[in-house]
Amino acid sequence: MNVAQCILVLVKSERLCFSSVTHSFRRTMKGFNHSRVSEFVLLGLTDSPELQIFFFVVFSILYLMTMFGNCLILLTVLSTSHLHSPMYFLLSNLSLIDMCLSSFAMPKMIMDFFAQRKTISFEGCISQIFFLHLFTGTEIVLLISMSFDRYIAICKPLHYSTIMSQRVCVGLVVTSWTVGFLHTMSQLAFTLYLPFCGPNVVDSFFCDLPLVIQLACIDIYVLVLMLLDSGLMGVTSFLLLLISYTVILVTVSRHSSVDMAKARSTLTAHIMVVTLFFGPCIFIYVWPFSNFPVDKVFSVFSTVFTPILNPIIYTLRNKEVKSAMNKLKTQYVNSKLPCLSFTQNPLL
Repeated sequence: MNVAQCILVLVKSERLCFSSVTHSFRRTMKGFNHSRVSEFVLLGLTDSPELQIFFFVVFSILYLMTMFGNCLILLTVLSTSHLHSPMYFLLSNLSLIDMCLSSFAMPKMIMDFFAQRKTISFEGCISQIFFLHLFTGTEIVLLISMSFDRYIAICKPLHYSTIMSQRVCVGLVVTSWTVGFLHTMSQLAFTLYLPFCGPNVVDSFFCDLPLVIQLACIDIYVLVLMLLDSGLMGVTSFLLLLISYTVILVTVSRHSSVDMAKARSTLTAHIMVVTLFFGPCIFIYVWPFSNFPVDKVFSVFSTVFTPILNPIIYTLRNKEVKSAMNKLKTQYVNSKLPCLSFTQNPLL
């Protein structure tokens, strides 16, 4: 199954789920008086003042590391000519999405550690849901595109430059953002008009869709259908990626030991990223209305740790990226040396 077929499956699932939920939603909302809360209360991670100070320091450092690491990858790819290839073009876009995914809720979570009452407006809550599903939906399709890139590079190396042209790479990125936008709109199309009768306490540090729609005064059946889209998209994409990587590994086993070692190293990085990304998402949306104690842990992992682990995984296992970063560091240090010698010589 190629990437076009994979993306087509995702788009069809979006349409099917969208139409079925629309029909059920219209029937349920007939004759319902709409009411809307003006704000939601976020319980956060803990009520302990000591832990809040500790978490403030830890998550502030993690956020800065996430932004620095992903910005460094973007700068390295953009400024290094031999990294101007489809693989690193997609990797740089993944870094951009990871920065966005880390920024939609984490800054507010950090500021809320010192807030007496952690609240978020209705519009702010909807915005968090919009950006969460936009970035996660986009990253899902981008990860599929990256697996397609590795499939062509390993299984069809002679046709790689022809198939993975600049036009195709740009098309894959645009398609990723388009599917992400369609996915998030399929969620917000119903969430915006849900009737909220009063309960407004969200047991998390940001507005996640399963937690918010539980507060709505509406039949649970419709709520389950609303979340089916996210769960179906995640499980389908994860299975497609597993199939594609299995095919690649079988193909790699037929090549020489040198090629196999290099390919396995690259594939290991991809598989680690896919597992870290899909694991928490599938758990949250397969059991959307459960109250497991680990739900907050998975939410923290998917929004805080995954964006920082991606650049670490890809750079530590990639000699080309590490070499390019060392060259950038050397160039930066050398450019500063003339300035230092000028300031240290009082005769000049």
